[in-house]
Amino acid sequence: MVRRAVATAAFTSFIASSAFADTGSGSYLAGRQAIYQSDYVAAERYYSKALNFDPENEQLLESVLLARIALGDIEGAKPVAEIMDQLPVPNQAGRMVIYANLINQDQLDELLSRDPETQGVGPLVDGLMIAWAHIGKGSVSQAIEQFDTVATQEGLREFALYHKALALASIGDFEGAEEVFGTDNGAVSRISRRAALARAEILSQLDRNQDALEFLDDVFASGNDPFIDNYVVRLRAGETLPFTHVRSPQDGMAEIFFSVGAALNSDAADDYVLLYARIASFLRKDHIDAILLTAELLEELRQYDLAVEAYRMVPPDSFDHHAAELGRAEVLRQSGKTDAAVEVLQSLAVQKPDLPGVHVALADLLRQQEDYAAAVTSYDTAINLTEEDAGSNWFLYYARGISHERLKNWENAEADFRKALELNPDQPQVLNYLGYSLVERREKLDEALEMIERAVIARPDSGYIVDSLGWVLFRLGRYDEAVDHMERAVELMPVDPVVNDHLGDVYWAVGRAREAEFQWKRALSFIDPEDTDGEADPDRIRRKIEVGLDIVLEEEGADPLKVANDG
Repeated sequence: MVRRAVATAAFTSFIASSAFADTGSGSYLAGRQAIYQSDYVAAERYYSKALNFDPENEQLLESVLLARIALGDIEGAKPVAEIMDQLPVPNQAGRMVIYANLINQDQLDELLSRDPETQGVGPLVDGLMIAWAHIGKGSVSQAIEQFDTVATQEGLREFALYHKALALASIGDFEGAEEVFGTDNGAVSRISRRAALARAEILSQLDRNQDALEFLDDVFASGNDPFIDNYVVRLRAGETLPFTHVRSPQDGMAEIFFSVGAALNSDAADDYVLLYARIASFLRKDHIDAILLTAELLEELRQYDLAVEAYRMVPPDSFDHHAAELGRAEVLRQSGKTDAAVEVLQSLAVQKPDLPGVHVALADLLRQQEDYAAAVTSYDTAINLTEEDAGSNWFLYYARGISHERLKNWENAEADFRKALELNPDQPQVLNYLGYSLVERREKLDEALEMIERAVIARPDSGYIVDSLGWVLFRLGRYDEAVDHMERAVELMPVDPVVNDHLGDVYWAVGRAREAEFQWKRALSFIDPEDTDGEADPDRIRRKIEVGLDIVLEEEGADPLKVANDG
């Protein structure tokens, strides 16, 4: 595996070297390697070079096109798309780019003149674009007829009705828009967050603020989204919300690409969905949801610099700015820039002191950084900002309990773990952590055993939890019973040093000394020398290999195994 990784790195270095990459084949190979890694900056550069050597190569044209779209350079992709549009082989991405540029230049006549059968993207996108183009040209009746036609196609009804409602609202027909949104008990208005917010704006325009409030309360949880909270405050104050979701036909067309991309997000490949998100952002620069979708996709594709750049596009005055900053912090963390991530979250906690999610994100990151004291402070703030007995709060108490336990504040830790279990009695992570901690402290062992057995029933394939069961049985002196569980734990987590160390102790206790020594050596080989906070103690393991567990226990002043066994 190591040799293969070294070979791959050497190959990448070779094909990217200036001497080789300056050739047509070298640039092509370098571009292909870059696109394999979703490195769109390098892919665009190398494929563009290769295209200079072979300007009519369909594969190179498509590769340059896709890289430019992925980078958000929709105008730069246009010349390539126009060349591809003349080729006999259809290219959906190229046609998307052509449509996007026609829309951006308000060339609606040319857009309508294109034949969907031979020059289109697909039934949904084509059908909705034609309808919005008619809106742009003032042909409302033709537009409505087109929306209704799309709605008759299998699987497209909700999309078509959603856009029909937006189109009616965009020309001031709020009654018509609400009639569409109210169909089937409001089903269309519940297909997405944006649909729900659009309906709230429409109801407000109809002087139905109370209906808007009741609708938002029915669809969304309170206190978790500043955007929605802002709507609620303004509606309660009697303000008439402006209709902002679609202000022009171009906004409507941007919404086509966003809504299709969002729908594809759970099923299609990230790089394919990215095409839709980038075009939506191109057509409407302030489409925050499209920007956030773009950033999330780039994050999934491990293009961290591009993801950070996208998250930064959300302006500070946006009510979704906190979501962008949370995303940016997570990207920084994933890319190894943890100090920068902490700074982002600390700044956000000052800017948005009343958002529990911000403090939770900061606390989680601080805990991962082993800054447990600071983590406790942030968890305190998050807990104070949330409803005390909300069932979903179990994790906050659990995470704060871990932080207290690492700070050796056991009384506080145990109280938090028990509070977490009060809110979520059968949560296996909490049952296991508290049970295992009690085992290690040699307290309340019967209760610990009962907790861990419940956790194993819930998570029978969790190596950590099965290990805990074997370990509590060992602590109780029930060595023979412990063997099967510890062997199962090692099967589930074969390279974990703690689990292998525990199995060694269990083997020793049942008289299988040679196997115990083998497991201790395995455990020692799996310890990360840079992990100074790990539970497995390499010096103690070496001592067990040297003299055996009985003498180590005697040196530590612990009860000998035979005493525990007799008990």
